[in-house]
This record gives sequence, C-alpha cells and structure tokens, in this order.
Amino acid sequence: MRADRVYAYGAALGFLGDLVAGDPRRGHPVAAFGRAAGALERRMWRDDRFSGTVYAALCAGAATGAAALAGRAVRPRAALSAGLTAACTWSVLGGTSLAREARAVAAALDAGDVEAARARLPHLCGRDPQHLDADAIARAVVESVAENTSDAVVGALVWGALGGLPGLAGFRAVNTLDAMVGHRSPRHLRFGWAAARLDDVAGWPGARLTAALAALASPHPLDGLRTWRRDAPAHPSPNAGPVEAAFAGALRLRLGGTLSYAGRTEHRPVLGPAFPAPTPADIPRAIALSRRVSALALALTVLPGLLPLGPLFRVVPGRARSAGAARGVTPPCAG
Repeated sequence: MRADRVYAYGAALGFLGDLVAGDPRRGHPVAAFGRAAGALERRMWRDDRFSGTVYAALCAGAATGAAALAGRAVRPRAALSAGLTAACTWSVLGGTSLAREARAVAAALDAGDVEAARARLPHLCGRDPQHLDADAIARAVVESVAENTSDAVVGALVWGALGGLPGLAGFRAVNTLDAMVGHRSPRHLRFGWAAARLDDVAGWPGARLTAALAALASPHPLDGLRTWRRDAPAHPSPNAGPVEAAFAGALRLRLGGTLSYAGRTEHRPVLGPAFPAPTPADIPRAIALSRRVSALALALTVLPGLLPLGPLFRVVPGRARSAGAARGVTPPCAG
C-alpha cells in the first residue's frame, strides 16, 4: 500500500480517537516529553540564547528522530504503520480536550459561578484570571479556542501531512517547548528565545490554514477574511494574530485589548473593533467553529492520500519523490 495512503488511514483513525476519547488520561506521550524536557532544562539553563538554542535543538531533535526511527521500523508492515500513525496522531491532537475545557468554563459562567470559571481558566490559557468578570473570561476562552485550534489540531495535521510521523512528533515537541520556556518571564526571556522562534516558524502554515478555514466555515466568510487582513498585522504574534482575527470576523466578535499575564499587563490591538464584545453565550459558537475548522483541516490533509491516483508529488516519510519518478518516468523537463 502507498505510504501516503497508509498515513491518511492512520491520521483519520487518530483524529477519530481524539474526537471520541480525548487525550489519554495516563501515560500521555506529550506529558512524558514535557517531564523529560523540564528535567533537561533544569540541567542546561543559562541566562543566554545559545544555551536555549542547544536545548531546543536537543529536545525537538530527539522527538523527531525517535518518531523517524519508529516509522522506519514499521514501514514494511502497512497495518503496523497505520496503527502507529493513528496512535501518534491521537496523542498529539488536543481538539477534544480544548472543547471540554472551554465547555467547563462556559458551564460555570452559565451557573453564575464566576469563581469556578476563574479557577478553570488556567487550564486553557496563561492569563491572570483573578480580576476578570464573566465577559472578560468569555473573551479569554474564545481567544484561547481560536489560537489552540491551530496549535492543538490544524498545525499538527499540516506537519503530519508534510512529514509523516516525524512531522507530527516534531511539531508537538516544538509547540510544547514554546509553552514551557518560550515566554517573556525573566528566567526564559533569553533561554526560551530559540524555542519561541522555532514555534513561530513551525506554526506559520497551520495558522494561515486555520485562519482561512475559520473564515470559510463561518456564516460570515467576508468578515472573517477582512478582519484577518486588516487587524492581524498589528498583533504581536505572527500566528495567533491571523487566527484570532479570523475568528473575530467569523464570529462577529471584538477580541484583543488589554490582558494580564503573571502580573504583566499587555495592551494588544483590538481585532474586529466594530463588533460587540464576547459574552458567555458566545463560547459554544467558538467551539462549534473550532470543530468545523478541525474537520475541514483533516479532510484537506488526508484526502489527497486516499485519491485513486494520489497527488502528483507525494510526501513519503523519510523521502520526497514524484509519482512519475516512482514509476521510472523521466519528467519532460529533465535534462
């Protein structure tokens, strides 16, 4: 069976596993990677960019290399290869956990329990919830759902389609490192610089696809596209900006503005300034849009591998080759 078809079957099964069961409750590979990366950080930490660059390269390289070796070991057996791809896809996706946490905050707000919603919010994002009212919490949830649709689902599917198992594992490793050290705290401002920049690069294609799909999957596609084009460039994040702006337009909500992270106040640009601010009633709308975007991203990344003839250029884990070259046909422009 073609390698791209094996990957497509495995990725679809892994997506279904996340949809039905969510994250594994025990023995989660991403959690194990995080513990190992945390232990290595304690040994390697220095207040400089060079040490952080070596650290990021070691962690991301180890995850990518391990996935490549595992994929190579099972490649001759299509069923094993598809099963490993399914397990890896399931472990790196987080769409169901994202929706579950967002619904939990929404349920607390619906019950009028703002304190419970504040206590639950750190499961979704890193901002300080202590002084947030119900509408501010709702805004934080909608923004987190938007950004994590790219980070937890679409970005992983894109890199899986491009690079197979190494792409899946490498993207999740880079994204996890960014969450651990890629922020502007005094400890990580320099040490986490490389992890943050690497995450910017890895997240670029998934963020653009997420933004485009958010606009197209909404009842207001032109608003999504206009808000993305107009407001995203002012956002400090090259990837969160397009995604949040597209969600703002797609949902016709005003996002962005002042927020607080670990005692630091940030003034971010307003996205969709003509729209009303989010309320708790808008959280289910954001979750539903996230689910539609995720399903469309799955279709775009696995369907080419299931087509009878396959794409003209197939991405095969470990090597890239054209369909013509696979049959020994010399391209017309060769020579």
